[in-house]
Amino acid sequence: MAPLGSVPRLVLLFSGKRKSGKDFVTEALQSRLGADVCAILRLSGPLKEQYAQEHGLDFQRLLDASTYKESYRKDMIRWGQEKRQADPGFFCRKIVEGVSQPIWLVSDTRRLSDIQWFQETYGAVTQTVRVVATEQSRQQRGWVFIPGVDDAESECGLDDFGAFDWVIENHGDEQHLEEQLGHLIEFVHSRL
Repeated sequence: MAPLGSVPRLVLLFSGKRKSGKDFVTEALQSRLGADVCAILRLSGPLKEQYAQEHGLDFQRLLDASTYKESYRKDMIRWGQEKRQADPGFFCRKIVEGVSQPIWLVSDTRRLSDIQWFQETYGAVTQTVRVVATEQSRQQRGWVFIPGVDDAESECGLDDFGAFDWVIENHGDEQHLEEQLGHLIEFVHSRL
């Protein structure tokens, strides 16, 4: 059963490696569709908020792409995994509370359990979107391999999922990205 709140017309679950451009893509979509129609939901938001509360940390600093966040990343991953093992839908339920827009963009889907929760809860309106970028493109955006992070479930949990409804290539070719976003926007409009 869906949590309290509105029932979406479309839920797009975005996944991809660190620095692949998930946030960039979801923000670009929202800017074209409008914030009144489209909400960006971040699973990491409630995770970071709860983690900050329990560990006496600065929640706002955990939200940005800072060294502060990076210094806690491994422990946050471990802590989040423990929470999900106890309740796989814990963070999913938190992000959908009170969302009124008909289109939901979940910008940081990282685990099969996240996809399963949305599919079980919202059914056919759920679509998966994989954002891919070459390692070189990711490095140009500041990515550096970190053991225990880039080889953890939070980064690799969907590597073998294989059945993505959409794949967005974000290698740095703006024209190609625009074409792909155009197709996705057409699809979104067909659901409104």
